[in-house]
Amino acid sequence: MTEIQTPHILWVRGGRMIDPSQDYDMPGDILLEDGAVLASGNPADIAAQAQAKKSAGAQIEEIILSADLCVAPGLIDAHTHLREPGFEIKETIYSGAKAAARGGYTTVCSMPNTSPVTDSRSVVAQIIAAAHNAAIRVLPIGAITRGQEGLQLTEMYELAEAGGIAFSDDGKPVRSGAMMSMALNYALPLYLPIINHCEDPDIVGGGVMNSGPAAIRLGLKGWPSSGEVIMLQRDLELVRGIGARYHAAHLSAAGSVEAVRRAKDAGLRVTAEVTPHHLLLTDEWVEGHAGGILAEYAQHARMPQFNTNAKVNPPLRSAKDAEAVLQGLLDGVIDIVATDHAPHGVTDKYCSFDEAAFGISGIETSLSMLLTLARLRNIPLKTMIAAASTKPAEVFQLARHTRLPIGTLRAGAAADVVIFNPNERYTVRAEEFLSLGKNTPLDGAELAGKVKMTIYGGAIVWEDAHFNRRPQA
Repeated sequence: MTEIQTPHILWVRGGRMIDPSQDYDMPGDILLEDGAVLASGNPADIAAQAQAKKSAGAQIEEIILSADLCVAPGLIDAHTHLREPGFEIKETIYSGAKAAARGGYTTVCSMPNTSPVTDSRSVVAQIIAAAHNAAIRVLPIGAITRGQEGLQLTEMYELAEAGGIAFSDDGKPVRSGAMMSMALNYALPLYLPIINHCEDPDIVGGGVMNSGPAAIRLGLKGWPSSGEVIMLQRDLELVRGIGARYHAAHLSAAGSVEAVRRAKDAGLRVTAEVTPHHLLLTDEWVEGHAGGILAEYAQHARMPQFNTNAKVNPPLRSAKDAEAVLQGLLDGVIDIVATDHAPHGVTDKYCSFDEAAFGISGIETSLSMLLTLARLRNIPLKTMIAAASTKPAEVFQLARHTRLPIGTLRAGAAADVVIFNPNERYTVRAEEFLSLGKNTPLDGAELAGKVKMTIYGGAIVWEDAHFNRRPQA
């Protein structure tokens, strides 16, 4: 990767523009000026505006794309673990932002399981200050309870005033129904969502992987999907009575999809997310077999039995569950795709399966996984871009927290752009990750779809070494 000084105006031309916010998917150009989208759409119209700028003396750098390249709004990850402060050996805001840019992301929402927990104005301010030197935009999520201990609510108003865009106790579910009810009531006048990790600890117990045949064969304690579904149903009933905004994190089970479907049909203010790994992978990956949609592409992946790199919370589920959450995404029951990027050090995974940390370092492979899924299931690329960019901006009403609108290429929006080749196949090499966490079950697997350039605020923050952006003679 090379750092590049951006000119006053960038003209991205010649590619296929995909912008779900404008229902646009056809050849299109974009003009970027002063950190904003000056114009986008019909190439002839954009060329006329660019020529007018040139005639007025403006210097324009042209990025000329081949017809097989796509241009879309920069991706938005609503669920990212940047580990700072406190766990900088696993990730920093700086390294995580670089990794995100490589994956096509221009905005990430950082989860609060830091040390100290993001439960005070001072920690939110610390994260925002550290993000000033980051390659992309970082928006902090504040904790629901102090220390994520589930005993006392945080000062939600202060967290929101400091820059928090939502509230979550992340991987620690709000166990008490009374505490969740209080949280929903306090968040209601702030117009910010409560995000819950749906897990009933009493049901899950000490489970380490999905309950099913694979767990039985491996002799590992199973984690039933009912632990997710029951907690989710409790929360939805509370939302029914209170009317607050509620977001279900990383759903993995067929029953959860149906619960959210019923809640939306009833008019509840509920949204939900799914991760790429819960869409494409199954619990067979723990066993050392490439189950699920991605099996064809994973023939050369490094897949040992008791694969700790496939240990994630919630666990990879059955093929039936994976199919259900995919259908939920396609139906609009699940609103967005979020990476749940969870980087870890080598020792966190190089141990017994029971002892291994939960999590996958996934922000650099997320778009490629979605593009591979689109190819295998003949899903429109616009659907995937919407789930990874436009809809996260809408679900979390991020225009309230950013200087310019994001998740769109409309004129006046932030100049956040990803350029990718949906057809380019490449092999995942974990050692090449910019993230400090190399923990991915995809190491050695092949994916279809690669980020070629990421532009944030009009600045080129990532460029693939083999991307030729030289203007044509």
